[in-house]
Amino acid sequence: MPYFAATTMHRALHHLETAWLFTRSDFKTMIFPVMMFAIVVSPHYDMPALFYTFCWLWFHVFQFNASNQSYSAHEDILNKPWRPVPSGRISVKDARTLRWALMVFCLGISSLFGSYVVMTSVMATVLIIVNDDLRLSDHPIFKTLCSTGGYVIVELASLLILSRECTLDGTSMKALVCSTLVVLLTVHAQDFADVNGDRRSGRRTLPIIAPEGSRIYMLCALPLFSFALASVWSLGPLCSLLIISMGSWVGIRYYLFRDEIRDQSTYRLYNIWIMGAHFLPVNARFHALAW
Repeated sequence: MPYFAATTMHRALHHLETAWLFTRSDFKTMIFPVMMFAIVVSPHYDMPALFYTFCWLWFHVFQFNASNQSYSAHEDILNKPWRPVPSGRISVKDARTLRWALMVFCLGISSLFGSYVVMTSVMATVLIIVNDDLRLSDHPIFKTLCSTGGYVIVELASLLILSRECTLDGTSMKALVCSTLVVLLTVHAQDFADVNGDRRSGRRTLPIIAPEGSRIYMLCALPLFSFALASVWSLGPLCSLLIISMGSWVGIRYYLFRDEIRDQSTYRLYNIWIMGAHFLPVNARFHALAW
């Protein structure tokens, strides 16, 4: 009996670690920014709703990654060899089986929060299919559109679950529009550090198609978007200076530092900037950034 319990515990911990490795890199890129966005933008929430929102979000990110990583093992060997498929923790076949099981599970938990959340889960599943199974991720424009669509869908669902409402107020809609535009126009920031793996897999991303132009774009776009966001959310002078300086520094790094290691560091800073951009609507709710 003790041997059976120990073996069961070991297997459970192994599977939990595998699930963690599937989603590890998306805590900074998706889960933390979306949770911050939902907390800041939602007109009201409570601790149980916060927990439900996190669980819904994590399982949907897990679903996306189980699908996406089952197709990207050949490039992950170069870019992210610690992921479950390239490291041998799970086979491609089992990862795709897991992906479909997670689809059913995600639709099931979405049904607990009403028809609108179910619809967002269905839309997320459709995006996963066209992004991975139909290989739209190989085209830079469609990859950007799919990434943006997925981001906005989980933000919308997180707001609906957290606020326990079936409609959004004006501030929530305004925040969703701002988030959509920022992600749509800067999401290719994630591709600079993955150029080697993407080139090996035949994927065409903006840093591959326009290596110089894409960096000049980041140099100019990030400070401009920061200034626009500071204006939209009526930030005070010091807070405006802070977000604009952050965006400018990230843009400068993308232009000046072009090796893989420093692109990874710059991408981490970009995610901090994205989290800051998602925090700005707090000024509309509480006037907390008017200084």
